[in-house]
Amino acid sequence: MNALSVQLQEELRAAAAEATERADVRAVVIYGGEKVFAAGADIKEMEAMTYTDMVDRGAALQSAFTAVARIPKPVIAAITGYALGGGCELALCADFRVCGENAKLGQPEILLGVIPGAGGSQRLPRLIGPAKAKDLIYSGRFVDAQEAAAIGLVDRVVAPGEVYEAALAWAAQFANGPAYALRAAKEAIDRGLETDLDSGLEIERMQFTGLFATEDRAIGMKSFVESGPGKAKFVAR
Repeated sequence: MNALSVQLQEELRAAAAEATERADVRAVVIYGGEKVFAAGADIKEMEAMTYTDMVDRGAALQSAFTAVARIPKPVIAAITGYALGGGCELALCADFRVCGENAKLGQPEILLGVIPGAGGSQRLPRLIGPAKAKDLIYSGRFVDAQEAAAIGLVDRVVAPGEVYEAALAWAAQFANGPAYALRAAKEAIDRGLETDLDSGLEIERMQFTGLFATEDRAIGMKSFVESGPGKAKFVAR
């Protein structure tokens, strides 16, 4: 069920670092397999933890997920089966979410006497709005694929057997794109959401002007002038 144990959290951190650092990785798909995305935290492991244990571990838990959210490339979550608790929080770290028609998503931590601890109380309301996020977090209820799509928790719903292929196809469209422009767009949007409008506009201005130092900007504009839009062959420089 892909329980998000301490070991798996650290493996996610390492995978995120590798995806970030490797120039040959241009987009990322997060996939848990055909049956389940991730059913949540390893409760057996967590049950034995004390307050001081979690004080020591809590920051590392959050930072492992933040490492995924900060991958400076397009990231798509391919959700099969359950994405609950930490599994839902992991999906929230992606830019886009594709799920199967039989998927179930939710933040059921309240049923254990706690709240989301890997970003759910912050990323979920930013994605679907505070009222809908409070509904899910306060109740701990699961939502099916149709409701998840209706409230904006997922972006696409496909047949269960087509989830990975749909996510891979979505990621593939970015593979030959202008890598530094995509990186700038992601940082401008994500960082801008964390601040006020004027500060966000300054982030955008700096990212926008900085792209004029890239080869891809020159290639893209030259191609547009000579051949029209959508025909540029970018070089990721």
